[in-house]
Amino acid sequence: MARLEYRLFDEERGFPLLYYYDFIDKDEVSLRFACDYLVKDRVVYEKTSCAIEPRAYVIYVKTAEDEQALASGTELPGYRGGIRIELRHFREEAAQYPVVHVFQFRDDDDALLHLQSDYLQWNGVEWEKTSAEVDEDRKVYVYYASPVE
Repeated sequence: MARLEYRLFDEERGFPLLYYYDFIDKDEVSLRFACDYLVKDRVVYEKTSCAIEPRAYVIYVKTAEDEQALASGTELPGYRGGIRIELRHFREEAAQYPVVHVFQFRDDDDALLHLQSDYLQWNGVEWEKTSAEVDEDRKVYVYYASPVE
């Protein structure tokens, strides 16, 4: 088991610790390293970089001023554990991004491969990733993508 830390990317303040997770599985660290954003406590953070330090894995973040968290309490009905990834249709200047499909995985490796992929096929459509996030408030990973024309 490992330790994961989220630190604010603020050199003047010594990169203050925002959140930490002791005894976290390395597969979950890998999933989080693959994400561009973290949503926690209704705040959206943008990843600036990741690091491996002697005693912890670290994700440096800054507040994403132009992003808003989805309302909490929107967990999908019938969720029975495992890892969920929402495929959401990204459009520039849109206020909301509709859910196209929800993938459910019992295997961390399959979920990680989806988050790392630049393209996904779903229902006969190829989707190009724009970003990925871990939304702790809703307990879901999100893959934002646009259909390839």
